[in-house]
Amino acid sequence: MILLSGRSPSSRDNRTIHALSEATDRAVDVPPHRTAVEPIVRTHSPVAVPTVGRDMTAPAPPVDPTVRAISEALLGQLDELGAQLVERIRHAEALYRHGQPVSATDLFESCRDNIERILLQLAGNRPAGIEAARTTGRRRAEQGVPLPAILHAYRIGGRYIWETFLAQAGPSAPVREALLQAAAEIWAIIDEYSEAVTEAYRETLAERVRRSTQARTAVVSSLLDGQLGDGSRLWETAATLRLPHQGTFVAVAAETAAVGDEALPGVESALRVADVASAWRLDAQLHVGVVALRPRFPIGALCDQLASLATGRVGVSEPYGSLDQTPQAVRQARLACAAGTPGSVDLVRYEQRPLAVLLARLPDASVSLARAILGPVLALPAYDRAVLLDTLRVWFAAKGSAAAAAGQLHVHRNTVHYRLRRVEGLTGRSLTDPAASAELYLALEGARILDVTDVGDSAPQPSGS
Repeated sequence: MILLSGRSPSSRDNRTIHALSEATDRAVDVPPHRTAVEPIVRTHSPVAVPTVGRDMTAPAPPVDPTVRAISEALLGQLDELGAQLVERIRHAEALYRHGQPVSATDLFESCRDNIERILLQLAGNRPAGIEAARTTGRRRAEQGVPLPAILHAYRIGGRYIWETFLAQAGPSAPVREALLQAAAEIWAIIDEYSEAVTEAYRETLAERVRRSTQARTAVVSSLLDGQLGDGSRLWETAATLRLPHQGTFVAVAAETAAVGDEALPGVESALRVADVASAWRLDAQLHVGVVALRPRFPIGALCDQLASLATGRVGVSEPYGSLDQTPQAVRQARLACAAGTPGSVDLVRYEQRPLAVLLARLPDASVSLARAILGPVLALPAYDRAVLLDTLRVWFAAKGSAAAAAGQLHVHRNTVHYRLRRVEGLTGRSLTDPAASAELYLALEGARILDVTDVGDSAPQPSGS
């Protein structure tokens, strides 16, 4: 005889419940050390059947009459069952105990809906599906409930349903035997619901991250591009990006190796470790950001950090005092980046290389200047051209000292003098004439910045244009 009213389980019931509860723990519980983003690896007990690939819309398998009868009877007690399960979950899982972030009403509705769907399936109504579990997973993800706590609640629910079935079965041996035969199907459904909760939870988290990333990128773009409008939006932007409205800032522009690659990998995290706030955007050719400097992390420390991460040229603007000056600073950083040597990891500070920045800002004029002044040198075979240009650059860097240049080039001082005389003869400009020397320096810088290595080269567009 099937009892439709609940009763306390007998000692035999308790032994059965204990054994099957252990199976459930192995099937759907999450170890305490796991987090919501870690994969869950389940080992199924003998009574649990794999659920991967189960088609919830497929025709229902034959349902044992005993299981059907108990399920249909319990469907008339959903409110009572839901309330009892709420009390169990709140007693066993502290996160649900105080109504935050999941209210008592929310938890009751979730318990009731999930119990109803499970009982409908056990009664042979397979199309009931697992949407209740997916709804729970999505809602809990939005509420910020950790996944292990959710799965713990489902384990509690599975044990509660099984205990309720045992209590309804009564002392009849054939009925209890039929119920034990159906145990695999009961726990398979519980396992499917846990899988559905996990999948929906992770899908929702991924969507939240995507939305958050897109929103942050839009805010960063409005700051970098000067689309903030009135002052109130500037304050909102600063708050969203956790940047001070006033302070000492610099803009940074770094050249990417390929579309989608960060030019400064992990820069925001690295700066956060140093308690330095920053905001970044990845464009097709540049990795652009704004950094709020601190007294203990001045611009020199920032440049050292950027240089350690750089995979290409990096430009840094002049320091500025208010976020509304960011668009002008970004333009400075782009030009400073363009003033570095192509293919290198040069870091250029805007205020420290004014001539190089000027040449980068006027690429067409700079290429014309390089060709007009260094044309005969650029026309030489590649090896001879490189030797003369390198010698000239080192001599300028050594402030006109042939001895110092010779030491850096590992050649005799007379060799440096000979090469410089060749440059003078080819260009018709004397290095002892200040005006001619200045023209040679500007032409040399223009050729470097815009990678002009031949008289027929066309002017590339710098990243700061």
